[in-house]
Amino acid sequence: QVLLVASGGGLVQAGDSLRLSCAASGITFSRYTVGWFRRAPGKEREFVGGLRQSDGYTYYLDSVKGRFTIGRDNAKNTVYLQMNSLKPEDTGEYSCAATTKRLWSFDYWGQGTQVTVST
Repeated sequence: QVLLVASGGGLVQAGDSLRLSCAASGITFSRYTVGWFRRAPGKEREFVGGLRQSDGYTYYLDSVKGRFTIGRDNAKNTVYLQMNSLKPEDTGEYSCAATTKRLWSFDYWGQGTQVTVST
């Protein structure tokens, strides 16, 4: 059974930083392409960023480029989303996902962790 558990969310002020973690069991994260998504209240889920397993390519949503970074710790079977210079519009429920498919088509999803950025 594959289980992805996201953590690290919280309430912060604009300009602060947070690091979200996504721990996996049942799969070896280093063999998977991983992604982070978020859903803001009243809005559709959006793809924040991804780290492709095959070549290490990273994708970031334009609005988070230069502020967010995805990384892995293979020894801990964990991926991270480092979020700096947070803005109120970054508020949402963040979740992680993993896949062996191409084109950011994800098979496994974790539960979300809430990030709230106040002004």
